[in-house]
Amino acid sequence: MVSTPVVVRPYPDRVVTRPPAGTIPDAPGSYQFKDRDGRVIYVGKAKSLRSRLSNYFQNPRNMHVRTAQMVATAETVEWIQVRNDVEALMLEYNLIKEHRPRFNVRLVDDKSYPYLAVTTSDEWPRPRVMRGTKKKGTRYFGPYGHAYAIRETLDQLLRTFPVRTCTDAKFGRHEKLGKPCLLFHIEKCSGPCVGEVDAETYKGYVDDLCQFLEGDTDPVIEKLETEMLQSAEDLEFERAARLRDRIATVRKAVEKQQMVAERTEDIDVVGISDDDLEASVFVFYVRKGRVTGRKKLIVDKVESLNEHELVDKVLEGLYDEEPVMGMPKQVLVPVEPSDPELYADWLGLLRGSNVEIRVPQRGDKVELLATVARNAEEEFTRHRLKRASDHNSRARALNELQEWLELPESPLRIECYDMSHIQGTDYVGSMVVVEDGLAARREYRRFKVKTVDQSDDYAAMEEVLTRRLTNYLEDRAKPVSERGKFQYPPQLLVVDGGKGQLSSAVKVLEELDLFDEIPVCSLAKRFEEVYLPYQSEPIRIPRQSEALYLLQRIRDESHRFAISYHRKLRDKRMTKSVIDDIPGLGPTRKKRLLKELGGITKVKKAELDELKALSWLPDAVAEAVYNKTHGLS
Repeated sequence: MVSTPVVVRPYPDRVVTRPPAGTIPDAPGSYQFKDRDGRVIYVGKAKSLRSRLSNYFQNPRNMHVRTAQMVATAETVEWIQVRNDVEALMLEYNLIKEHRPRFNVRLVDDKSYPYLAVTTSDEWPRPRVMRGTKKKGTRYFGPYGHAYAIRETLDQLLRTFPVRTCTDAKFGRHEKLGKPCLLFHIEKCSGPCVGEVDAETYKGYVDDLCQFLEGDTDPVIEKLETEMLQSAEDLEFERAARLRDRIATVRKAVEKQQMVAERTEDIDVVGISDDDLEASVFVFYVRKGRVTGRKKLIVDKVESLNEHELVDKVLEGLYDEEPVMGMPKQVLVPVEPSDPELYADWLGLLRGSNVEIRVPQRGDKVELLATVARNAEEEFTRHRLKRASDHNSRARALNELQEWLELPESPLRIECYDMSHIQGTDYVGSMVVVEDGLAARREYRRFKVKTVDQSDDYAAMEEVLTRRLTNYLEDRAKPVSERGKFQYPPQLLVVDGGKGQLSSAVKVLEELDLFDEIPVCSLAKRFEEVYLPYQSEPIRIPRQSEALYLLQRIRDESHRFAISYHRKLRDKRMTKSVIDDIPGLGPTRKKRLLKELGGITKVKKAELDELKALSWLPDAVAEAVYNKTHGLS
């Protein structure tokens, strides 16, 4: 990997100096442009690094405006050589995922999609609605457009696959009572909590449900029909009638799953609608010929893209991890990616077998792609109405802040700090971050105040800012690859409060020799006045301005974040048990101890011999528990 400095000149007359001849390899790889703080601002890939990078070392007037802006922001460029094009693509993707460069295209989910999840690792698995991070030992189906669609589907299927849907707490309660809940009595649960079903039969219900949700419905129906006929032959007419009703329910659920392809086909269908700034992406996940999930995304086109390059970025974003329904055999797209073979090879590696990327030309698949494209267009229309006000207001807010606070540049990164406590206890601080006018929640940080015992917000603010900015100075001195979570400085530092809080912030900045580098202000709750260092009178930003509205949102978010952390610490302290913090008694042993002895009261009353009699509890730990609960340690 080679790092080459770039000559910095005022944009747009800037001319980038080309690295020395022969230093850039004529080989595939990934390249990264970095700004003055060492932050990666753009990641690209190339079949030939030499040819691709030469495009950036020219007069910026010949470049696309966004490319010229990126080059003007860059301080250095580095590259990593790899063996082939597929490795270059995978390296580019990994670097983008790690650094989230501001000049790379971003794919954003407009919501956290609900999935139907089956907790297969549980003793008695259950289906439930889940969002967010995927967990091990759980099978996911979807995504669905709405959570109510999952609940409607489950409600139809529970008579056929009577698995539990109750929480673990409710399951345990009925297990102790020895009485099943209402769902058992209306035949929507097989009653595992009271032993009405054995583990093998219950596992069969779960397996059949998962098979059905995967779109493989015919074997499930055939199995039920066989059981129904067998029951009739055995003169078990009541059971045959129940199976008949279950078959009718399954058929009704199957009818709701849209049949769009042959029963053997697994396809992802991608529809795109775009303009110069953004694109809307809509995806149908088709498994066994039926639509089993849908998803919509927004693409932020922060770099210049033609229609083929846009498909590249969409594919990279969609398959940043394997879909919960598995990789398809075929992907339908409106136009081919810029290098169809490269992307087919990459998807093939992810799937473990060939994946075909196609632009359908005739037949049912053309109509299917048109349907998905219409969904993308309708979604984009709704998004543009929202974007028209949102994007413009963010730009106005940042420009107004620069003007009102006389900042050297538009504050693309703003950090706001707030303190929270009750009578000096559980003292905490919060740091929230706004980048390009939007909350950057992955950059939020929480601080537990360590050196302030009383209700001294000024001293607490000093401690928090000193810790944050000292970390920044330490990170700045390290190589880029070794820098931590505080490596980027704010372009505006905001503290919640009046002159006192501002003075604390100024004191820290001056002690660390950062006062001339980081602008600072405070926002007082009363009258929403903005104070600047060494100015006796506040700045009164107009009440209806976007700048003041942005500051208020940041201040309120930092206050919310601080209070939520304070409450968490307070609740943890108030619910702390006498057997907490005993060496050797971790969460698993603690849970088992409470369960076997019947609660914390029984643990306190237990004799040493009784504790030592527990085969799984070491004698040393048993003695520590006894000493702690009897006040001997």
